Amino acid sequence: MSRFRRFFSRDRRYDDLSVSIQEHLDERIEELIEEGMSREKAERTARRDFGNVTILQERSREVWQWQRLESLLVDLKHVCRRLGRSPGFAITVVLTLAIGIGANTAIFSVLNSVLIRPLPYPEPEQLVSLHLNAPGAPGLAEFRNELRLSPSMYLTFAGQNRAFQSMGVWGPGTASITGIAQPEQVNTALLSSGILETLHVPALIGQWLTAADQDSHGLGRVMLSYGYWQRRFSGDPAVVGRTISVNSQPRVIAGVMPRGFKVVNYDFDLLVPLALDPVKEQLAGFAYRGIARLRPGVAIPQANADLARLLNVWMDSWSNGPGTNSHFYLTWRITPALEPLKETVVGSIHTVLWVIMGTIGVVMLIACTNVANLLLVRADARQQELAVRSALGAGRWRIARELLLESVTLGLLGGAAGVAVAYGGLHLLSAIGPMELPRLSEISLDGRSITFTLILSVLSGLFFGAIPVLRYAPSQQRPTLLGAMRTSSGNRESQRGRNLLVMAQVAMALVLLISAVLMIRTFRAMRNVDPGFSNPASLQVMRLSIPETLVSDATTTVHLQNNILDKLAAIPGVSSAGFAASVPMSGAEPSWDQILIEGKDYSAENPPMRLYNYVSPGYFHTAGTRLVAGRDFTWAEVYNVRPIGILSESLAHELWGSPGIAIGKRFREFPGMPWHEVVGVVQDVRENGVDQVSPATVYWPSLLGDSPAPEKLGAWRRVYFAIRSDRAGTQTFINEMQQAVSSVNANLPVAAISTMQDIYSESMARTSFTLVMLAMAGAMALALGILGIYGVISYAVSQRTREIGIRIALGAKKGELVWMFVRSALTLTGVGTIIGLAAAAALMRLMQTLFFGVSPFDPITFMAVPVALIAAAALASYLPARRSAAVDPVEALRAE
Repeated sequence: MSRFRRFFSRDRRYDDLSVSIQEHLDERIEELIEEGMSREKAERTARRDFGNVTILQERSREVWQWQRLESLLVDLKHVCRRLGRSPGFAITVVLTLAIGIGANTAIFSVLNSVLIRPLPYPEPEQLVSLHLNAPGAPGLAEFRNELRLSPSMYLTFAGQNRAFQSMGVWGPGTASITGIAQPEQVNTALLSSGILETLHVPALIGQWLTAADQDSHGLGRVMLSYGYWQRRFSGDPAVVGRTISVNSQPRVIAGVMPRGFKVVNYDFDLLVPLALDPVKEQLAGFAYRGIARLRPGVAIPQANADLARLLNVWMDSWSNGPGTNSHFYLTWRITPALEPLKETVVGSIHTVLWVIMGTIGVVMLIACTNVANLLLVRADARQQELAVRSALGAGRWRIARELLLESVTLGLLGGAAGVAVAYGGLHLLSAIGPMELPRLSEISLDGRSITFTLILSVLSGLFFGAIPVLRYAPSQQRPTLLGAMRTSSGNRESQRGRNLLVMAQVAMALVLLISAVLMIRTFRAMRNVDPGFSNPASLQVMRLSIPETLVSDATTTVHLQNNILDKLAAIPGVSSAGFAASVPMSGAEPSWDQILIEGKDYSAENPPMRLYNYVSPGYFHTAGTRLVAGRDFTWAEVYNVRPIGILSESLAHELWGSPGIAIGKRFREFPGMPWHEVVGVVQDVRENGVDQVSPATVYWPSLLGDSPAPEKLGAWRRVYFAIRSDRAGTQTFINEMQQAVSSVNANLPVAAISTMQDIYSESMARTSFTLVMLAMAGAMALALGILGIYGVISYAVSQRTREIGIRIALGAKKGELVWMFVRSALTLTGVGTIIGLAAAAALMRLMQTLFFGVSPFDPITFMAVPVALIAAAALASYLPARRSAAVDPVEALRAE
C-alpha cells in the first residue's frame, strides 16, 4: 500500500529530488569559488565531479516508479494521440466493432438467461420432469410428444417411489373471478400436493397450499401470484385470509408467491389445489405434467427404473371401470423418460438460439477481418516509421506491444459502444422474440453479460491486431529500412494478406446469406400452406368458461352457449359465429382417444389415437374450414343427442379411402358407446402450426353422451367463440362482444380476446424471429464483405499509381485498367465463394430442422446467392477501379 501511495505522490518527490540535487551543486560551486576559482570554471568542475545529473535523477526516480506500467501508460498516451489525429479511422473501427460486439452481447444475454443461468429454484440440478413415452399408442405423437400422467399414476408414484424426495403433478387452467370489480377470467395452475415442496420456493406472505387442500372436501384455499396480487389487490399484505369467489365458489387466500415465481415456465395468476378422490380415480385421464426432486445420489436412469417398476403396481391398483382390462396399457409399452427440468423449460428453442449465436459470431469474425484490413493499411502507411524505430534499436516486442495496444484500445472502445447497441438490441429481442422463448421477461444485461463483452472486446482486439503484428513486428524488420523509405508500386506480400482476409469475409458472408435466404424461403413456404381457416384478420376469437358450480347441467350449459352465440351473431357487421373446444394454434390442451370403425376386428392391433374437438353448428363456416363432403351439424341434432360425427379429410382417407365413401359410415370411441354416423368430412387443419402435420381429427357435437339421458350427457365448458366480421380487432367491436356475453350472464368473463391473425402470427413467431436475426446477420455480413472488397481495390489503386501512370503512358486503354482491378476482385470473390459454398453445405445439414418446405441444399438458393454476391463484388470493385482510369501519368511519375 505504501508503494501505491508513493506512486501517486511521485511528482512531489521528483520536485524535491531536483531541488536537493541543485542545492548540492550550489554548495560545491560556492566552495570552489572560495578556493579561488571563477564561477564559470567552478560550475564546470562541480558538474563534472557530481556526474550526469539526468542519469542520476532517472536512477533515483526508479525507486518510486512502476516502470512497466509507466511505459504502458506512455504507449497508451501515444495511441490515443495517434487515434485522435485519425478520427475517421477510429470512428469507423469503433462503429464496426460496436455492431459486432453489441449483437453478440445481446444474443449472449439471451443464451445466459435461457440456457446458462440456473432455474430460480433451490438446487435446480435435482429437479426432473416426469415424461412418459408410449410407442405402442399409435397416432399419439401426431398431436402430443409425450404421454402425461393420470391422477392414479401420480398417487401410485408419489406413494411408492424410492427415487424422489418429493413429486407432484400440475396442469394449466382458467377460472372466473367474481365479486372483485368486473368479472375476470384468470390463468390458474392446478397443483397436487408435492409441487410446492418440490420447487421449494417459500411464499412471500402467508402459507403454501398443503396436502389437506387437495381433499375435495378440504379447506378451499388458493394462492396468488405476485403480479396478480399487485394488479388486483395493490400489494395489500392483509389479503391473506380474505375470501374471493373462484368459479362461483368461495376460496380463502392462503398466501402470495414471490415475484418471478412460475410453475416450471407457466405464468399463472392463481394456484388452485388439484382435488383428487382416490376412490373415484381411474387408470385413464393422462392430462397432468409431473415434476420431482431426486434424492441425493439418485441419477435419472435409476429414477426411470424405479418408475418402470411402479407401472405394474399402477395397473394392478386401478381400473377404467367394471369389465375393463386393467392391463390393457401394457400394449402401449409405456416407458418413463425423465429429463432435467431445465431441458423441459428450454425445449427445442435452444437449437435456434445456438444457430443465431453462431451466425452473429460469424458477423463478429467478418467485422474483425474488416478491421484487420484497415489496420494493415494503417500499418503500411507507418512502415517507414516502424522501420526507423527498429533500426534505432526498438525490439520486436516493443513494436508488437504498441500495435497490439492500439488494437485492444479500439476493441475496448468498440465494446463500450457495443453495450449501448446490446441494450437496444435486447429491447428489440423482447419485442420480436417468440412467446415460446422461456424467461423472456428475465433477459437483461447482467454482470456475466458485461464480463462477456469485456472478454470479447479484448480477444477481438488481439485477433485483428495480431495480423499487422505478424506482418510488421518480426525481428527481420530491421534490414528493410531502405525499402521502407522508398515508394514502390505495391507490396505483394502485404496485398496477399489483405486478399486472404477478403476471401475469408466473402466465404463467411456467403454462408450467412444462404442461411438467411433459406429461412426466407421457409417463411414463404409456411405462408403458402393452407392452415385450415381463411381470412384470419376478420376472424375474432375469445375464450369463455362456464364452471360446473355456476351451471351444473350439460344441456343448460349448451343452451347458454347457444344463447351467447345468437347475441354475438346479432352484433352489427357479424356475418357468422360458432364455437369449439379449441381453435387452431391456440395451444389449448387437446382431448384425444382411439376410435373404432364398424366392421373391423381390432383384436390383433391397437386402434390409433385421434385428436378430438367439440364444435357447434356453424363453426366450420365461420372459421372458413371447407366441407370436403357431407354436411355440418344442426342444432336439432345437438339437442336430440343424435350419434353423429365429422372427420378430417386425412382421417377419412385413412379409414375408408376417400371422403365421399366415408359419409354414412359408423364409428365409436370405445365398446359400449353408441355407433356414430359420419355426416361430414372437412379439410385438414394445422392444429399445432403450419409447419406441423395436420393431425387426424374427430369433431364431436358440443353436447355428447352415451344416451339422451341427462345424467349421461357431457358438454365442453371452456370453449373458444369465433366471430366473422370486418370489424374484428377493433376496440368498439370487442366492447360490444363483452356486452353481448354480459347480457346473457353477467358472471361470465371473457378472455384470450384476439384475432385469428394474431394467433396465426404467434404460431410463426419462432420462424419469424429466426428469419429476422439471420436476415440482419446476412445483411451485416454482406455490407462488411462488400466494404472489404471496396477497401482492398481502393488501396490497390492508390498503391499502384506509378504503375498505372506507366501503363497509360505506354498506351493502355482505360477500360483495360478498370478490368484489371475488377478481375482481381472477382478472383478473390470467386475463391471465397467456393470456400463458402462448401462451408454452407456442411452448416445447412445441421440447420435442416429449422427449414420447412425447402431443401437445405436448395439448388436455386445455392446458385442465386453466389451470383448476387459476385455481382455486388463487381460493383464494389468497379467504383474504386474507375479512379485508375483518371490517373494523370505525368503527375503520377512526377510524384514518384
